[in-house]
Amino acid sequence: MIRAQIQFTEEQHRTLRRWALRQGISVAEAVRRCVEEGMSRVPHHDDVPDRVREALGVVGRYHSGRSDVAERHDENLADVFGS
Repeated sequence: MIRAQIQFTEEQHRTLRRWALRQGISVAEAVRRCVEEGMSRVPHHDDVPDRVREALGVVGRYHSGRSDVAERHDENLADVFGS
């Protein structure tokens, strides 16, 4: 785990402590759960450009030399994997 120092308003801290106590967990665990819940609602669009860039980076690198891959994909995969 990474240690981080954060600041809360008095009301935020009081509310967080009460919630953690009711849940039977530490304040640190309460913060982790709140962060996880909040982050699960945020779309991860920033990953998309990286994934697209990576995918485009391999296009054409692994040319099989076959011109019928799209039509005979099952047979070609069987040849490659020895099935």
